[in-house]
Amino acid sequence: MIETPCRDVALHEWTAALTAARDEGFDFFDWLAAVDETDAEENAGFDLVCHLMNSSTGRGALARVLVRTRVPDGQSAPSATGLWAGAAWHERETYEMFGIDFEGFDDGTGLGLRPLLLPEGFEGTPLRKSFVLASRASKAWPGAKEPGEGGEGGPPHGGSRPEKPGRRKIAPPGVPDSSWGPR
Repeated sequence: MIETPCRDVALHEWTAALTAARDEGFDFFDWLAAVDETDAEENAGFDLVCHLMNSSTGRGALARVLVRTRVPDGQSAPSATGLWAGAAWHERETYEMFGIDFEGFDDGTGLGLRPLLLPEGFEGTPLRKSFVLASRASKAWPGAKEPGEGGEGGPPHGGSRPEKPGRRKIAPPGVPDSSWGPR
């Protein structure tokens, strides 16, 4: 497996780094996303990552590059829509899921950054580590965290539940019963 090289750049160099990569032949915009690194000890924020490919290398082994920058929480990043119109969808998703604003965003509609995937009226940024999932707040997680914490009726060692008397064990679909096969 060939490892994709990653170019780390300062936030103020983001647009220049993307432009330089495009000028080097990395003209195919593949995707843009963020990674929540707000719990990092130094330089906390969000890693904004853009994956680009060189379309002139033909089929097979395409040249690839990742361009990455750190966006401090509460700051915005320059938009890549001026370089690749296809970046608009990715920036809208990153805005909605992480709350990262993109300066100069233009998808041709004049509507600016707006929700893309979540229902109307949804509040919050669900891909941030600080976001509390509603299902976790309303009921306890059903799985055992440590051996013996599986709740009532479970074995003390945290393994599978013992078979209840009077009940026949049912195999998962596609698994033959014990009478099948050579003897």
